[in-house]
Amino acid sequence: MNDDGDRSVSTEAFVTHRNLLFTVAYELLGSAVDAEDVLQETWLQWADVDPGAVRDQRAFLVTIVTRQAIRRLRTLGRRRESYVGPWLPEPLLTAPDVADAIELADNLSMAMLLVLETLAPIERAVFVLREVFDMPYAEIASAVAKSRTAVRQIAHRARAHVAARRPHGAGSAADARRALEAFQRAVETGDLQGLLDILAPEVVFLGDGGGVKQAAPRPIVGADRVARVLCGGTGWMGGRTSAEPAHVNGWPALIIRLDDEIDGVVAVRIDDGLVTGLYYVRNPHKLAHLHREAALEHRPAAISCADRDPCRSGVSPKPRSAFGPRA
Repeated sequence: MNDDGDRSVSTEAFVTHRNLLFTVAYELLGSAVDAEDVLQETWLQWADVDPGAVRDQRAFLVTIVTRQAIRRLRTLGRRRESYVGPWLPEPLLTAPDVADAIELADNLSMAMLLVLETLAPIERAVFVLREVFDMPYAEIASAVAKSRTAVRQIAHRARAHVAARRPHGAGSAADARRALEAFQRAVETGDLQGLLDILAPEVVFLGDGGGVKQAAPRPIVGADRVARVLCGGTGWMGGRTSAEPAHVNGWPALIIRLDDEIDGVVAVRIDDGLVTGLYYVRNPHKLAHLHREAALEHRPAAISCADRDPCRSGVSPKPRSAFGPRA
């Protein structure tokens, strides 16, 4: 095959698996921007490979993206140690159907990504590839350069670690919509009692300004404290500020706009009709991609890749069964 033919085959293979590759990178890094960079690096490396010599193109691409993401994660981990205030993942816009896919929404959630931050890079990669994407141990072993036995042991440890820390939400999508509407209404009107009615007693508020924008310097816990902060001068609501309902990382959310520009995103964790967690991202470096990215969708039947460059995303993770059987 000539060079043009090889490039066409390489591009087709990359586009076919790009949805998976982006989501693997995002789950490992908690950053859409860094996930895009990893996709770019993966594409450049893949473009130099003869696709005809690769037996399993998906496994090969996952290996590249995983190794690139692990290297980047080690660098990011050092930076996050000196981060100003609480660190939160970059918010990722998701379509409502992601929230309906409970397992997918749970794995993409802010709370779950914060739990994954407590794993070492290799542990995180093994957990994500196995538990989120249902990949065979043989593929994972190749991706992280470990033996199958070692990968099984790492997976067991990581699974236990995550199980002890991961949140377990409850409630229907209808309950979540009603709770978000009540929360938005109370915040917009400064209704302290309305907030106390919708906030769970042990609600946790986390704010991420990254030292660039004003945000709570440490977690705020308890309905009374959180309600008074929301009603007492956070600057959310005013004549120039508005809130727009959305879905972020599989959760209900509010996009806060100041003079029509995105000023922050609040992901709202809702359990049994009450708000149990508020994840408020104001760091402008984590919001820039929201201006240009389409919402990530969950489409079991088909994935749309139209009008996208091979190394760009804004894409749709497939359901677990689409990644192939376990081995």
